[in-house]
Amino acid sequence: MDRIDSISIETDSSPALTGNVLPLLHELRHALENFAGNGTEHSIDLNSLPLAPQESQQLDRLLGSGEVRAQLDALGTSDIIETAIPGVWRVTHYNGDHVVVGQFLEITDCPAILKSQPQDLPSGISQLEQLIDDFG
Repeated sequence: MDRIDSISIETDSSPALTGNVLPLLHELRHALENFAGNGTEHSIDLNSLPLAPQESQQLDRLLGSGEVRAQLDALGTSDIIETAIPGVWRVTHYNGDHVVVGQFLEITDCPAILKSQPQDLPSGISQLEQLIDDFG
């Protein structure tokens, strides 16, 4: 028994790779072709896909970083990052404890979360009117 106890056994505790990076890249290409051709936006919920942590990191490396980065603070933080691929954005939402609650790849010219909401525009007009009144 002493001989068996002295044998070192190594196990791989890393999660198995899913093989989903290449299909995801194909989905991005098709979605970007549709967006470029007819303006159809597309969103991929990364939390709904089985990706091993190293695959998620590989996807980040492959897509790279573009020139635009925005951060929102509303019921938690949201990071909106343009990838190096024009029209492909990575959007990550965090809760108040900075735990990831949503991860998306969005194919669009500008993620909707960055756009002014139409219902907020009347308030903006009122604020500008007040500024003009106070100034004059």
